[in-house]
Amino acid sequence: MAQLFFRYGTINAGKSIELIKVAYNYEERGRHVLVMTAGVEGEKDGRGIVRSRIGVEREADLIREDTNILQAFIEENFKNHVDCVLIDEAQFMKRHHIEELTEIVDSFDCPVMCYGLKNDFRNELFEGSQYLLVYADKIEEIKSICWCGRKATMSARVVDGRMVRTGDQIMTGENTEYVPLCRRHYNEGRLSPDGE
Repeated sequence: MAQLFFRYGTINAGKSIELIKVAYNYEERGRHVLVMTAGVEGEKDGRGIVRSRIGVEREADLIREDTNILQAFIEENFKNHVDCVLIDEAQFMKRHHIEELTEIVDSFDCPVMCYGLKNDFRNELFEGSQYLLVYADKIEEIKSICWCGRKATMSARVVDGRMVRTGDQIMTGENTEYVPLCRRHYNEGRLSPDGE
């Protein structure tokens, strides 16, 4: 029986490479996967890109706010039976997207695996993550570590070398980066052993 999975972790936990690995395993066995991304970055010629920080990437269908994932699945499934749906950057999806994914699982008996962040740099849930926590059949953590070696549970936003706790939930730019931190060092605002 198919299930809706939410596999979450902090920034740099290896979520995208895990998705690419799962897609490869399905395809190596002659199965067809539908790979999608709700990412706000990485768009190339109208297509999405699932990109791992270790340099591995693959094309994906892009999920926009008005995308009907159920309809996209039905169209793809008609052309070539879909054995699994894989979604990167799931935190950026909207509630209607998550509800469409549950319909894919329940009506088509097709597993759906979503990968993304649970909480943002302010330690608040993303909309997509919130509804995945509500609707997912299985919730699994992909672990990462803080600079101190403890398990990272927070993603800190760093702008011009300093941790910030205010601003828009989604922000990209050349002076912005994100780092995984344990709760203690997130609360202290410590990005490294030397206190910065």
